[in-house]
Amino acid sequence: MRIRIVDAFTDRPFAGNPAGVLLLDDGFPDDDWLQNVAMEVNHAETAFAHRLPEGGDADWALRWFTPVAEVAMCGHATLATAHVLHTSGAHKGPVRFATRSGVLIATPDADGSITLDFPTAPLTPVEVPAGVAEALGAEPVAAFDTGPSVGDLLVELADETTVLGLTPDHKSLAAYSSRGIIATARADAPSRGYDFVSRCFFPNVGIDEDPVTGSAHTALAPHWSARLGREDLIGLQASRRTGLVRTVLRGERTLLTGRAVTTIEGRLLS
Repeated sequence: MRIRIVDAFTDRPFAGNPAGVLLLDDGFPDDDWLQNVAMEVNHAETAFAHRLPEGGDADWALRWFTPVAEVAMCGHATLATAHVLHTSGAHKGPVRFATRSGVLIATPDADGSITLDFPTAPLTPVEVPAGVAEALGAEPVAAFDTGPSVGDLLVELADETTVLGLTPDHKSLAAYSSRGIIATARADAPSRGYDFVSRCFFPNVGIDEDPVTGSAHTALAPHWSARLGREDLIGLQASRRTGLVRTVLRGERTLLTGRAVTTIEGRLLS
């Protein structure tokens, strides 16, 4: 079985967010096998997909696993899977994925990028929980619950410099949401090519810091579109690898656009 490692939300190798991608011949194997493969790949997510019969609501079934758990939504591994389908010739044109978060559509664009159509996360303002500032290493100016589909606490910080300088206590952050914390701020200089910055810490699914998180941008898009008064934005996720995500808010749906690069291809022997 062929396995690929794809760097998503980047146009160059060794940047963005790496994901394992396996295209399965027929259905999903048992969950223990899927989890063991994801643990072996040991990237933020490994995506497993198989073709569905023609004539249905979706073209491929898709699931995502971190090294320790299955997740309900993953943007970068969806982008990576769509990239593999298109570059391998397994699928042409827009692809509809049946997932735990409903049908998600990935559309290849003429410039080589791919646009994902995801549900917009509902944002609910909340009081900044006691202890978050100490665990994060900075005082939030606002906090929001992102709803069950994303499962994070989104916190806005004073500025980009504060976001870039965070050195959080990952173990302590685990207490504040089902997945983790999205820390964000307005870009200090939008002339650099992005409108906002973010970093994502997900200790509850075995990821201290996620390099680039598509699902988080379904919450970042409505937050910053409201703040900046524009539907079309560029977000920089400022991890060590970094990556850019273009977001377009369309009410209950958010479009996420990025590029992907296959860096490794090999055979899975077990």
